Amino acid sequence: MISVAEAERLVLATARPLPTETVPLLVATGRVLRRDLTADRDFPPFNRVAMDGVALAYAAIAGGQIEFPIESVQFAGAPPQPLQNPQAAVEIMTGAVLPPGADTVVRYEDVTFHEVEEQRIATVQVLPERAGHNVHARAADRRQGDLLLPAGTRLGPAEIAVAATIGAATLSVTRAARLAIVSTGDELVDVAEQPLPHQIRRSNAAMLQAAAHATGATTEAFHFIDDQDVLRQGLPQLLSDFDAVVLSGGVSKGQADFLPGVLRELGVEQIFHEVEQRPGKPFWFGWKPGGAVVFALPGNPVSTFVNFYRYVQPWLRACQAAEMPPTPTSVAVLATDVSFRPRLTHFLPVRLELTSEGRLLAHPQRAGGSGDLASLLHCDGFLELPPTKPNSPPAKRGHFYGFGIEEAAQDQVEQSKKAVMQSRAKHLACLVGVLLLCQHARCFALLCITA
Repeated sequence: MISVAEAERLVLATARPLPTETVPLLVATGRVLRRDLTADRDFPPFNRVAMDGVALAYAAIAGGQIEFPIESVQFAGAPPQPLQNPQAAVEIMTGAVLPPGADTVVRYEDVTFHEVEEQRIATVQVLPERAGHNVHARAADRRQGDLLLPAGTRLGPAEIAVAATIGAATLSVTRAARLAIVSTGDELVDVAEQPLPHQIRRSNAAMLQAAAHATGATTEAFHFIDDQDVLRQGLPQLLSDFDAVVLSGGVSKGQADFLPGVLRELGVEQIFHEVEQRPGKPFWFGWKPGGAVVFALPGNPVSTFVNFYRYVQPWLRACQAAEMPPTPTSVAVLATDVSFRPRLTHFLPVRLELTSEGRLLAHPQRAGGSGDLASLLHCDGFLELPPTKPNSPPAKRGHFYGFGIEEAAQDQVEQSKKAVMQSRAKHLACLVGVLLLCQHARCFALLCITA
């Protein structure tokens, strides 16, 4: 039996970068970019009008003029029409190119219109403070050639939008990892079936597929009954066709737990079996030379769930060449004491709370053991509590692993912590300012008394 840290190290040592492929832009969501994307032109590419209103020369405003005859009307997407008369204006819409000769836009809300002999005239009611008002200047955001998305970026909706903006109709991305999700057991039936009193539905397979898809992998589900011949016949094809085979069940010490023996028969090299952790102690991990990596996870739902996020997901990220850390950055403190076997690393389902002082508290959630799948509905993730030395109190803090899509939960935690710290810094600055004012007031009072 090995430690959690050693198990993680051995798992990640088998990760190999997946090949690169080119895919259409709209199917690249969730993939990892493999080539830098740079700006093909300035952002924005022209002086862009930021508000509906009238475009004019600020010099006229500075000279005291407030009434401007409208020369023309310009819409977004139309070639710019130069301002012919510096004492006139162009009625203009958001997104349009600022007309040559104009440098300021006064929004509709700040002007009124009237007509004199069929000439439309705008009267400025609220004067702009400076030239460039309501104008998004060319290259204000990025310049041509600037790096926008570095290789290793996971592509979400914002990244897809940026890629579309620069005309990247196809993208070079990491090929999606191909995972075979295998459930084992005579007691399992398909999700669509009505189970008999002694049966249950295959929820582990559905969970593993959902978690794998959220990490950018593709999956195919299989089921094998507890029969050694069935396993011998079904597993070889999976070991050759997929990047990884993720199994649930059949790895403990029961009389029907055939997987470790059958996998060895099929040439899968065992890297380790059993980890000093709870839940998920029977975790089996191996590798088929020239074939798939094998994660054989315990069958209890919480064990399967936790082991996926602790080991399978970091392995997938490493294979995708994603620029994201394999270990969490958030550390939480237990809100209440928890008793657990001190020689094992404990994966504790928790709900998080961020206090006003910026502390991250982990509230343990009640569960009926590693088979209580429904208990996960009220959890944000799990807290990894390290084993403790003899005669030492149990750990009260640990790393947090989120159950959300990728590290969204952890990102939110980090952003919230930063917001709290910034707020505290502002309050501290205000307090210092008050103290300084008080000190100055005391000094002034002493001077007056002395005088």
